[in-house]
Amino acid sequence: MAEFRSACPVASALDIIGDKWTLVVLRTIMIGKRRYSELLEMPERISTNILADRLHLLEREGLIGRHAYQERPMRYEYRLTEKGADLLPVVQALMDWSYKHIPGRMQVPEAYRTSKPQEHYPKGT
Repeated sequence: MAEFRSACPVASALDIIGDKWTLVVLRTIMIGKRRYSELLEMPERISTNILADRLHLLEREGLIGRHAYQERPMRYEYRLTEKGADLLPVVQALMDWSYKHIPGRMQVPEAYRTSKPQEHYPKGT
């Protein structure tokens, strides 16, 4: 679990998701890219060591779960937990802010812009 620099809720959240890659990785999983190779294809061009580090952080903090989809060789995909899916409104708010204040941003599919966290919860929760 993260070590928190203060009891401030904003600072505490940023201690987990406040670097330049963590929310981008989470966003990519939210749009349905779940395998390591798919995550490496992000337009932001994340390096393999940074991606591995962020996936480990997200798993350790309970925002994603790792699930095997192949045994030989062992390969995993990453799925949101309820805790991770609950960050969807935060990501959507950042998109809305960006559309309002930073011209020329790419358009995100409407289905993603209007989806709700519970639509991303793992089955059975």
